[in-house]
Amino acid sequence: MSTKPTIILVPGAWHSETVYDQVVSLLSEQGYKSIAVALKSTSGDSSTTPKDDIDGVRDAILGETNQGRDVVVTVHSFGGIVGASAIKGLTAKQDNSSGRVVGLIMLASGFAQTGKTFMSGLDNKPPPFWVADTTTGFATLVVDPLPLFYHDLSAEEGAFWVKKLLKQSLKPMFEGGEYVYAGWKDVPVVAVISTDDRSFPVDAQKFFAQSAKDAGGDVTIKELFSSHSLMLSKPKEVVEIMTEAVSMFLEKTLSA
Repeated sequence: MSTKPTIILVPGAWHSETVYDQVVSLLSEQGYKSIAVALKSTSGDSSTTPKDDIDGVRDAILGETNQGRDVVVTVHSFGGIVGASAIKGLTAKQDNSSGRVVGLIMLASGFAQTGKTFMSGLDNKPPPFWVADTTTGFATLVVDPLPLFYHDLSAEEGAFWVKKLLKQSLKPMFEGGEYVYAGWKDVPVVAVISTDDRSFPVDAQKFFAQSAKDAGGDVTIKELFSSHSLMLSKPKEVVEIMTEAVSMFLEKTLSA
């Protein structure tokens, strides 16, 4: 059996798991199994809850750890609160035959706070590029997504991904604080700051990452000159950071 951990990939709001296709391919070339998980909150069902998102990722993790494989969870943007919450209780082996979550890689993401909703970190006020449509139950983008998410892709590629954007349920953003867990406190973390980001301000990314580190988190901060969608614009660089992070996580596991 491979000693390399399985990498679980969690997308952000409005995005499908296919944003990780290039990353999955590049990881496979290096002998890594990776699984990209679709968020239930982008399924088009406005009744989807935070628990639905978290359980979907948790099920993917357990599918690997129950077979004795260790797991590294990689999250992007909004997916950070989902992935961090999903690893609760899964960072220690349940028995000699099980695997566990050994690390967390955060791409342009904030840090979940136990008991706090995603939007509580923004004072429950959506940023200027989307509105909370309480009539439909979805978070609606109100600006052109291409310069917001994909400005460093070609025009053709950017247009392709704009067409792939999905509806995003509001509930996982504003509700379900009781399911949210600061899992980043339980494992080593590599936080990747996208320094050409037009969606998540760079200063805010740096602040959240440094605050987590100051709070006692084992957080290594990396920077990558990229738009918010760094797995699309810089897949090779992202994979390089990921594989280096995995090596670091495994070293920490052996020395623990």
